Amino acid sequence: GLVGGSTGLIGDPKPTSERQLNARETVAEWVSYLQSQVSRFLATDGTNPVRLVNNLDWTAPLSTVDFLREVGKHFRVGTMLKKDAVAARLESEDGISYAEFSYQVLQGMDFLELLRTYGCTLQLGGSDQWGNLTAGTELIRKAEGVHVHAIGIPLITDAEGRKFGKSEGNAVWLDANLTTPYAMYQFWLNQDDAIVVQLLKTFTFLGRDRIEE
Repeated sequence: GLVGGSTGLIGDPKPTSERQLNARETVAEWVSYLQSQVSRFLATDGTNPVRLVNNLDWTAPLSTVDFLREVGKHFRVGTMLKKDAVAARLESEDGISYAEFSYQVLQGMDFLELLRTYGCTLQLGGSDQWGNLTAGTELIRKAEGVHVHAIGIPLITDAEGRKFGKSEGNAVWLDANLTTPYAMYQFWLNQDDAIVVQLLKTFTFLGRDRIEE
C-alpha cells in the first residue's frame, strides 16, 4: 500500500488548473491518516500482511543530479506531453508548471523502487492514473529490461459522470471526525436513482439477482 509523502508535496496535475502547494507538515499529517485508513481494509498481520510504504522514504535522500541521471534520462518529453492532463493544461491560459509536469516521473520512479525492493510486478491504480501507471512500466522496461504490469480500476462517478473526490467537492471523508455516520448514510441515500444499481454492486455484498429485483 503506497502513500504519497513526496508526490503529495507536488500534486498530480488536474486538467484545469495548477494545484495549491500544501505545507510539508500538512502532507505528513495526511500520510499518517491514509496509513491508518488503509490498515482498516488491508490486513497488517497474519501470514501475508500488507506492507505500507511512503514514497518520501526513497525520494527525499535522492539528489537532483542523481534523479535526472538515474530516472529522468529514461523519459521522453514527447511522450510526457501526450498525457491527457498535461495536454489539456498546455492548451489552457495558465499552462503547467515544471513541478506538476514532473509528477509522472516521480510516480514512475515509485514503481521502479517497489520492483527493486519488493519484487513488485503489478501496480493497481484508479483509471485516472493510467498515464502515471504506464510511465512506471515504461521506466522499468528501459531501466531494468523487464516487463511489468498495471491495472487501471474504473472510478466511482456520480450521475453526471464526475468522479467522487474531495477536489470535486462531491465526496465524503472516510473519517468519522470529518464525516459523521449520519452524514455518511445520508450521502449515499441521496444519490441519484440512475446510479444506485452500480453503487450497490460496488459497495454491498448483495447478489446480482437481489440487486436486479
